[in-house]
Amino acid sequence: MTLKHRIQRAMRTNPIKVVVPIVALVILAFYVFSSDTVSKSNSPYKYKKHSDDPYDFARLPGDHITHYDLNKLTATSSALSHKEKVLILTPMASFHQQYWDNLLRLSYPRELIELGFIVPRTSDGDEALRNLETAIKKVQNPKAKTIPKFARVTVLRQDTDAVESQLEKDRHAFKSQKKRRSQMATARNSLLFTTLGPFTSWVLWLDADVVETPVNLIQDMTGHNKAVLAANCWQRFYDEEKKEDSIRPYDYNNWVESDEGLRIASQLDDDEIIVEGYSDLATYRPLMAHFYDAEGDPNVEMQLDGVGGTCLMVKSQVHRDGAMFPNFPFYHLIETEGFAKMAKRLGYDVFGLPNYLIFHINE
Repeated sequence: MTLKHRIQRAMRTNPIKVVVPIVALVILAFYVFSSDTVSKSNSPYKYKKHSDDPYDFARLPGDHITHYDLNKLTATSSALSHKEKVLILTPMASFHQQYWDNLLRLSYPRELIELGFIVPRTSDGDEALRNLETAIKKVQNPKAKTIPKFARVTVLRQDTDAVESQLEKDRHAFKSQKKRRSQMATARNSLLFTTLGPFTSWVLWLDADVVETPVNLIQDMTGHNKAVLAANCWQRFYDEEKKEDSIRPYDYNNWVESDEGLRIASQLDDDEIIVEGYSDLATYRPLMAHFYDAEGDPNVEMQLDGVGGTCLMVKSQVHRDGAMFPNFPFYHLIETEGFAKMAKRLGYDVFGLPNYLIFHINE
């Protein structure tokens, strides 16, 4: 007897034995093939689908090749008139509303600005990410048609070790500097390599704790037409002795090399570093923070050998030529100070603006 005849006979004598297995198979198939759809619908994130085509070839150039002539990319003293694009990069362990408000006050057109952030995978990073995303959505919301939009915003989640404590006293403890600065360098490089695009003329490194700058910050700094240029970072505070508001130096990583610094470096092991601003290791390097003149010209330039990262304008070509933030001892320097050394080794000059102040939050 054939299978067909057996099924026909079973349907006549006991149809339940045939119907039940078929229904069970149909239900099983439904759950198996629809599970992917169900999981997608439960996702907390929603993405706009551009096309039903999984490869979306319609969005590719005709020959699937895009050409960029970087020889035509300019980074000049007239960045605004030439509509040069600026990439503002900020490693962010904590979100300060004052930082964001200051960023929104910058007068450079937002359509010429791209933003990039990298946030650590820590509990503090989780909170910073939530606050940052909330702030970004208010500006970039397409329904808010009256609010100028940034050309692009990229937020990265750090996939490497992050600084454990964000307390100011812990961040600046001398014994923790090598590990901390190495982790910061890795984060900076990840952010830079991910976001630097073919149209980027300038890269502005802006610390997440910088809460006050001139509104023309980008125009002012690009106007000097320097490959690497650092602003002078100070801090506002209340002077208990004088009973009045005052200001004080903050970033001591902008410096000029000294004979004592060179002597100390010559006696160090290859894996040892020199960090500035600590009595534990006195180099007697001239620090740009101490050269501020309240009555001086804010456009005065000072040649430097080391820089900090609180407010640093860099021509994109410097990074493209290979200057990055070493997360290892590089001539006994690391992170931003190592970057300055690397830029100088590549033939670029490094400058600072001792009378051009930006302000760090007082924690």
